[in-house]
Amino acid sequence: MPVRIRLQRHGRRKRPFYWIVVANSRAPRDGRFIEKLGVYDPNTEIPIIEIDHEKAIEWLKKGAQPSEAAEHIMRRAGVYHLMFLLRGVEKGVHTREEAYRKFSEWLKTQKKFRPLVVEKEQYVPEKVEPVVVTEEAETQEASEEAEDAQQDDQVQGTQTDEKQG
Repeated sequence: MPVRIRLQRHGRRKRPFYWIVVANSRAPRDGRFIEKLGVYDPNTEIPIIEIDHEKAIEWLKKGAQPSEAAEHIMRRAGVYHLMFLLRGVEKGVHTREEAYRKFSEWLKTQKKFRPLVVEKEQYVPEKVEPVVVTEEAETQEASEEAEDAQQDDQVQGTQTDEKQG
């Protein structure tokens, strides 16, 4: 069964948007599909491309052939760039975190499209540093909370005076 990565048209007349899907090559264009990889919306000034890079790379490694349009969109979204970086991880050139850092830096430089993954910051690994709480910090927080409560009481008191007057 030949598998293709292609676009599936949605939207109303003269306002199309597309799903990027993996489908059997013999299935109709807007028919059954195996998996949805993302969305492409060309209607905005800067086209919106939202794609799951890992799923796309997985399907490309399995042998799915992209259509011309889907390949162009995936190149603009950086699927092939991330695949290249992850190949370097497999060969031991750099770590996975370095690859994703490089990929997120590359995404921020792209101005031809608006990748939603940058807004979500999906590819920036988070480093959680432990927070040490001392007794002084606890007492400062408690005093700040008490001051906030007093200010809230004062505001509520002035509101009730205005209603009565």
